[in-house]
Amino acid sequence: MLHSNATAASRDARSQHVTSNNSSTDLQAFLGLAARDPELLEAAVALQRNQLAIAERLLKARLRAQPVDVAAMRMLAEVAGRLARYSDAEKLLRRALALAPEFEAAQANLVTVLHRQSKFDEALRRADRLLEKQPDSPGNLALKAAVLVRTGGYDEALTIYKKILASYPDQPKLWVSYGHVLKTVGRLQDSIAAYRRAIAGANTLGDAWWSLANLKTVRFGADDLAAMRHALQTASQDTDRYHLHFALGKALEDAGDYAQSFEHYRQGNKMRRAELPYDADETARHLERSVRLLTRDKFATTPHGHPVPDPIFIVGLPRAGSTLVEQILASHSAVEGTMELPDIGSICAELSGRHIANAVEDGYLPRLLALTGQQLRELGQRYIDGTRVQRKTGRPYFVDKMPNNFAHIGLIHSILPNAKIVDVRRHPMANCFAAYKQHFARGQGFTYDLTDLGRYYRDYVALLRHYDEVLPGRIHRIVYEQLVANPEAEIRKLLAYCGLPFEATCVAFHENPRAVRTASSEQVRQPISSAAVDHWRHFEPWLGELARTLGDELVRYDSMFGASDRVPDVGGHDG
Repeated sequence: MLHSNATAASRDARSQHVTSNNSSTDLQAFLGLAARDPELLEAAVALQRNQLAIAERLLKARLRAQPVDVAAMRMLAEVAGRLARYSDAEKLLRRALALAPEFEAAQANLVTVLHRQSKFDEALRRADRLLEKQPDSPGNLALKAAVLVRTGGYDEALTIYKKILASYPDQPKLWVSYGHVLKTVGRLQDSIAAYRRAIAGANTLGDAWWSLANLKTVRFGADDLAAMRHALQTASQDTDRYHLHFALGKALEDAGDYAQSFEHYRQGNKMRRAELPYDADETARHLERSVRLLTRDKFATTPHGHPVPDPIFIVGLPRAGSTLVEQILASHSAVEGTMELPDIGSICAELSGRHIANAVEDGYLPRLLALTGQQLRELGQRYIDGTRVQRKTGRPYFVDKMPNNFAHIGLIHSILPNAKIVDVRRHPMANCFAAYKQHFARGQGFTYDLTDLGRYYRDYVALLRHYDEVLPGRIHRIVYEQLVANPEAEIRKLLAYCGLPFEATCVAFHENPRAVRTASSEQVRQPISSAAVDHWRHFEPWLGELARTLGDELVRYDSMFGASDRVPDVGGHDG
């Protein structure tokens, strides 16, 4: 996440003073010494190798011995950021900046950490402050562009990327970032050209190849396949290799070579899973805690939160069709589409702080249940305030389509009792395999292993069954297969649940020119199609592990929704 090592700290910092109690020293000299320090260099090597536990141990020991070592603080913030402990990273960087206010590398890192926590206003202010000192710095310009993308400032972000690339055209990763924004605003051919420009500059850049594949509309020719295979053999970074595996998986799937396609998906997922700390048992524990603590009686006696009706939450699993449902809703004149907003997750993380009694055992739920009506209303207001930066049109309702929010329906209901909640459900095999094929930028650690996926799906539907029992009628369910089979009827039901009149534009959602940031951006710009409903069956021989883990959920889904004519074979081979 943050570019950090002792040498970089020495190179990036400007001359300034570090103050601690009654002592001060020149920061440049301090960091120059740190760059030659064996302890910090050992930690930097561990960071470079992604050996986070080793780096964390070394850096914490260093800070116990030298509490004002701002280079060590910045590096430890890097560790925290890679582990998604953004609050910890923020505290470390603020401490470093309190000691060294002109430490510009730490300032830049703090912008990134604030950005990751959706603290966009401060992130933009700090990015502008950096640009006041160095208005032509490509790093600082790119930093601001990244924040602008998250707040819907796509035109300004495109202008910034064009400015940087005019002066630094030989920066492949910048061409990829530029391509992402072009894709988001619907400039498909321009995004393809940007990704191709990145590949021309660095043919082993896996992210560029995967970005092309992830458009879902590009078909790779024989030359592309040969180039990707060569890149896979010569790439030196794991991140390039697993991106290439996912890209080759998609290319070979399109070519009908399903055995080789699955093998590349399998290898890419195996590599990515090894990097991630996902714990399937913790997901199961959250399910158990929710069922035990969030009862019908408890909800009946819980004070009401903020009465605002603005949000429409779309929940489920990624690749279930949530972007399609968002596009349908955002095509209504009263509804604004935003993106996958992290605000509910941030509130949950804060409530589950380590200082809270029972936090380890029961997560954030005990504290949630202890809140007063006033406190619940304040949290609801905080959500509305935090998401306001994403609202550009003034429409009365907006969509928050973070799929993982299904785990926090109890909190959503408590702080925003009048918000709408839409669960998008798709056949377990189709949904899980679609997620398995997808390389996500972050936040979906359960998708890189078939057993993890099967367990996650089971826990998801079990939790939703619980909420259907204790909050009957609270959640509207859309079944993907039924939506594509009879779109107008399902859209009418959805709009009625949301209290909205029917508008024909919702059926013609593919004509909506709005920006779309998810992997399905190009798919939702096409008319609705049933082509993907049973596509997973091409890979059924290798999905036995998934089918066995899903177990009776397969039978239950088919009996409830009639989405398939048979249950998949749970034998087969697992690749």
